[in-house]
Order: sequence, then structure tokens, then C-alpha cells
Amino acid sequence: MKGNYRIGVVIPARNEEKHLRQVIETLPDFVDGAIVVNDGSTDGTKDLLTEFSKSERIHTLDLPGNGVGAAIDAGHQYLLELWGEHEFISVVMAGDGQMNPDDMEHLVDPIIEGRCEYVKGDRFVHVKGVQAMPKYRRKASRILSLFTSLASGQDVSDPQCGYTATKCEILREWNWKKSWKGYGYPNYWMINLSRLGYRIAHVPVESIYGSQTSGIRRLPFFFKVGTMMAIEHHKRNISWILSNRITPHTLFAAIAYGIGWVALLPGISTDIERELVGRGIAPVFITLAAWAVAHVFDKGATRTVQELRLNAKARQKA
Repeated sequence: MKGNYRIGVVIPARNEEKHLRQVIETLPDFVDGAIVVNDGSTDGTKDLLTEFSKSERIHTLDLPGNGVGAAIDAGHQYLLELWGEHEFISVVMAGDGQMNPDDMEHLVDPIIEGRCEYVKGDRFVHVKGVQAMPKYRRKASRILSLFTSLASGQDVSDPQCGYTATKCEILREWNWKKSWKGYGYPNYWMINLSRLGYRIAHVPVESIYGSQTSGIRRLPFFFKVGTMMAIEHHKRNISWILSNRITPHTLFAAIAYGIGWVALLPGISTDIERELVGRGIAPVFITLAAWAVAHVFDKGATRTVQELRLNAKARQKA
């Protein structure tokens, strides 16, 4: 326990018999409970968990192989049932040993101090850097950083880092039926946390890589996750426009975004756009400029929605 919060750790594990023991045995003393989710392992992971299930602090779940997102969701929901109305923080820590348990204290502190409701690890700002990360992953993360920042309306430099801490308040409001189940889970959460108006903090965490290899197929991953982010981005903004959370920033962002599409689509243009094109400025540059302006307004709208949520919460307590 830290401060007034119980600390739970959700550990998704699929074929992690080589690494899982160390992950469990090095959990910090302030952790009150760990939920290890065996997601369809075919090695000795389940046998290892049978050994650890004798500990009062370790709880185990078995899934048939529903995906990493589904495994994490199951762990979060288990903590909700386990601790009910108690205040707690749920930390996600992978079962592959690539997350340093010593970083966990820094991960939960911003929530305990009341600065945010969700904390995300950032390997790119850690003092040790990301030299241990494979080069192709660094490049992919930079690309996904751009798209996740655009889709969520806030700056995200390490979108794929799964080392996170979530306040129980979020878990009680989350729509588990619509939650994303596979890879791309961190991106989905960032976008929808923005939609709900929760504050997000980023803290340095160490980048650790061993002999593990990723099972992600790159092109299908980028297509599937990219499509999901585009859809969730539009759903986020439309939900604000149609709700009481609409702000001038949201309207200005929508207008700028629309101008970008008008400039891009053939046969639809304004006098100003025709004048710019006549001066040699390609429509694609007009579109990119309009969308850049839309993103600036969108970031302002995201901050305003966070403030509206805080104000509403303060009124409830008054």
C-alpha cells in the first residue's frame, strides 16, 4: 500500500515460463496483490502459476488466448471485484521481464499526489535512453507516436509502452464491452482517456530487452491499429460535439479539419483555396496546414475537457 491506495499489479503472460518467476519475485513490497493472467500459454507458464497461487498476494486467471488487451482487461476487472469500493491503483506490468520493478514507485506517485488519474511509462525520456530497443522498434514507435498524438489530442512520445498505472476511478467508468482486445491496446486507451477527460502523466521507465522476439506482424499491425486510431479519433471528437463537453476549441478544430478535406477532394473548393492553388500551392499542402491547425485546436479542446471534468468533480464534493 502507498498513501491511501492499495496497489495491484496486472501481469499478462503468454508462454513466459523463462521470465515470469523473476517478474513475480521482484515485485515491490508495497504491492498488495498481483493478478497474473495466463493467456493461452502452451509452455510451463500454467505450472509455474500453480506454484505461486499458494501465496496470498498472487492471484491467477486463465484465458484461452484472447489477446494481450483482453488479458489486461480481465486483470483490471478482477481487481475491481477483489477490492470493491476501496481506493486502489492498477499497474500493468508485462510478464516478459522487460519492465523494471524499481520504476513502479515513480509510476504510481503522480496518482497518489493527485496530479493525474493515469500514468504512462516513457522509455524515450529515461536517463539510459533506448539503445537497448531494436532499431526497427524505435522507428515504428516514432511513427506511432505521431499518429497517437494526433488521435488522442495530446503529446505521446512512447505510445507502445505498456507499463502503466490506472486509478480505480477510471476502471469503474470504463466500457469493458467495447475495450480493444489485442495489440494496439495502449493507443486505444490513450484516445479514450482523452475522450473521457482524464489527466495523463508520463514518467521515465527503463527500456529492457533480452532475447525475446515479438510475435507482431508489422504490416497487419500498422493497418489494423492505424484504422482503429482513425476511427476512435473521429468518435472522440464527434462525441464532444454532440455532448455538453463541446468547447470553442472543438468547433474550430472541426472547421479546420473540414477545410482540409475540402481542399483535398476534387471538385470541392473555396475561392481562397482556388486562389492559393492558382499561386502554385498544391492542395495537399493546404490540407496538411489545415489539419495542423486542427490539431492545435484539438489539443486545446483536450485540456479544456480535462478541466471541465475536474470542475464537475469538485462540485460533486462541495
